[in-house]
Amino acid sequence: MASFRLLLAGGICFLAMSASGWSQEDSPGPLPQSADAVQTGDAADADGPPVETAPKADSQDAGDSLMDRIDRRFGQVVKIMLTVLFWDPVPGDANIPLIVLVLLFGSVFFTFYHGWLNLRGFRHAIDVTRGCYDNPDDPGEISHFQALTSALSATVGLGNIASVAVAIHEGGPGAVVWMVILGVFGMTAKFNECTLAQVFRRIRPDGTVHGGPMYYLEIGLQERGLPSALAKTFGLVFALFCIGGSLGGGNMFQANQATAAVVHILDEFQIVSTPDRWRGLVGGVLLILVGLVIVGGIRRIGQVTERIIPLMCGVYVLASLAILLAHASELGDTVMLILKSAADPGAAYGGFLGVMVLGIKRAVFSNEAGIGSAAIAHAAAKTDEPVREGIVAMLGPFIDTVVICTMTALVVIITGAYTAEGELQGVEITQKAFSSMASWFPVVLGVSVFLFAYSTMISWSYYGEKAWQYVLGESRQATLVYRFLFLAFIVLGAVSSLDNVITFSDMMILSMAFPNVIGGIILAPRVKGMLQDYWSRYRSGEFTRYS
Repeated sequence: MASFRLLLAGGICFLAMSASGWSQEDSPGPLPQSADAVQTGDAADADGPPVETAPKADSQDAGDSLMDRIDRRFGQVVKIMLTVLFWDPVPGDANIPLIVLVLLFGSVFFTFYHGWLNLRGFRHAIDVTRGCYDNPDDPGEISHFQALTSALSATVGLGNIASVAVAIHEGGPGAVVWMVILGVFGMTAKFNECTLAQVFRRIRPDGTVHGGPMYYLEIGLQERGLPSALAKTFGLVFALFCIGGSLGGGNMFQANQATAAVVHILDEFQIVSTPDRWRGLVGGVLLILVGLVIVGGIRRIGQVTERIIPLMCGVYVLASLAILLAHASELGDTVMLILKSAADPGAAYGGFLGVMVLGIKRAVFSNEAGIGSAAIAHAAAKTDEPVREGIVAMLGPFIDTVVICTMTALVVIITGAYTAEGELQGVEITQKAFSSMASWFPVVLGVSVFLFAYSTMISWSYYGEKAWQYVLGESRQATLVYRFLFLAFIVLGAVSSLDNVITFSDMMILSMAFPNVIGGIILAPRVKGMLQDYWSRYRSGEFTRYS
């Protein structure tokens, strides 16, 4: 109750600041290109490699705001992280960064190691998600469906709109094939990590669940014979990366883009004369909307996401289908173009570079398979069968990549928007495709962007909170500190543009893959043994169906 009162007071104060004239003009504003202004992904140069500019003397810091100086310092760290994560270990002109290889190897390894469970277990995954095996007495906090929607709310986001369009713009229609293939492989990576999260979760006497990669890395690796200090280091490193990622890529960037979507609608239809001055107000509304959900923990997040995820995915899919129906006569030719272009070197390059590299920068393969974040949400599901929840988790990459991303791809291709000349960003390409339907249709895209960003924020707040509790303890005071910090970063993201801070956070999200994939491979034999036992019992009809 105390947290709710503080949240409400903070929101009211911020709204009052907004009404009194707080705007982006009063904020630090976009960061100028400077010594260490390294920008990546959709937030900056989404169509090319990281941009670095000539060094700028520290003496010039005196003329900048505090936020600019902080952002510049983060730029120095960003350059180092980019050097590691996007180091190209492959000789020749392949240009496949290290982080891409790690995530790709993990997805392919788990798919073969678990016998293509992503295909043979697909129907069972749907049955479990529908609640056919939901026992209300099983331990946990949320249902299978709520766990899936909580994880999807973090993964279905701006990458589905922007990075896919950029991949096709760069590599051609054949990139869609590679995108779908990678999405299918990612399903088994998600199964492996979410099963482990269930195995090593901790349930407190009050029913609260604590789980995720930080727990199965620390506990599971010790069981496999690794030294205690090394196993704990794996868990701690993952948790620290997760906290940083939750505040930037999972918060500030989302708040910034949600605010930009609202401001664009206000400007496009001339609803207000100075739309930029409303950024503070939009940020305050976001603060309250997010705060009202996260103070209730995973139970409330699950209750919200089980409603908002079907809604926002439905709106986006229906809008995309409307565009496809308007071009129904061209649909057959479009599909043939995609298939024929898949084997073209340009398409292959665009597929790997666009979907793997650019998709990783902004959306981590769009579905976070191998990153380990979704395992935190799936750890809270009500079940006494860890493998069962892992099978449910497989649907995440399918819905995110195979369905939502494919819709974006078909719309961008069938309207010809991907052939647009000029330096268009990913969202602009998709916006151009939507505008071909009607002048007001980009509003639907704007609403989708807002909903995608909002849903991402509420789930990433939970991910960061669990990582925070792992590092600093599970006390109420520690939890409140993180929640208020998260809400403060919403305001910061809405009214300012700290490109290097956000990029630094994105790099931390990517870095989560290193301990998670390595630890997941070491622990894979444990998962395989459990899967074989579960599958034999499933095939023999031993499980009770409740509906």
